[in-house]
Amino acid sequence: MFRRDVAVRTLAAAAAMTVAVVTAGCTAQAATKEPRATATPSAAPTTTTPTPSAPAEPSEKPSASPATSAPAPRILMAPGAKGEQVRELQARLAQIGWFDDKPTGTYGPLTTTAVKGFQGKRGLPATGSTDEVTWQKLLGMTTKPTRDELDGKEVEKPKAKPDPRCMTGRVMCISKTTRTLSWMIDGKVLSTMDVRFGSQYTPTREGTFNVGWKSRDHVSTIYHTPMPYAMFFSGGQAVHYSSDFAARGYNGASHGCVNVRDKGKIAALFDQVRTGDKVVIYW
Repeated sequence: MFRRDVAVRTLAAAAAMTVAVVTAGCTAQAATKEPRATATPSAAPTTTTPTPSAPAEPSEKPSASPATSAPAPRILMAPGAKGEQVRELQARLAQIGWFDDKPTGTYGPLTTTAVKGFQGKRGLPATGSTDEVTWQKLLGMTTKPTRDELDGKEVEKPKAKPDPRCMTGRVMCISKTTRTLSWMIDGKVLSTMDVRFGSQYTPTREGTFNVGWKSRDHVSTIYHTPMPYAMFFSGGQAVHYSSDFAARGYNGASHGCVNVRDKGKIAALFDQVRTGDKVVIYW
């Protein structure tokens, strides 16, 4: 019996030791397996051979991108073209202030410059040629020209939807999309006039401002040029009459101010606007 008890106790102790090793097996087994893997000379090349092939995948993907890239949009009209579609293009550009000449049906330098400006303002490649993307964008912003518009007798500008910030109070509501300034009181448009803005190097600020001060016969202290009927709204930027705009149209640009080309309209507006009135400039 004594020997049997000893044998039983010995087997129980051995079993207890086995359980103890198993419960610590994650760490213990990992430690015992790693030396075996590193001790085998042939194991290292086997585990590292997939590594050089993995970087090859990124270098293969760029080579496939030219084949999957979208084709350039089809050119509909280009410099030198003639016809009724060119005349319609010119009339539509005139509706949104990009073409100041009479539609001729000839795609000349003025049309090329107008198309470039239209494309650049909308983030399109400024090629000067009218492709499908440019044409569709223009169609969405304009209306079908009337016969009088195609003949250059009148220009029907599409009405800009006023920004919600323009619907209360006394506001000079200025749209960069239609290049117009609308003088509004409590949501009612009292007058509208053509405007132009700064270039990409001297952009006209966007947002909500207030008229800080007015100067009827102002002259720029920086550029030494006349700024009649100036109404300052943001630092040195102001709404004012521009003789250059009246003479050159949209072929030029301001230094950041909002230029008005109709002297009679800006003079009347100057007399109505008060210091503190709101100015909203938006796309």
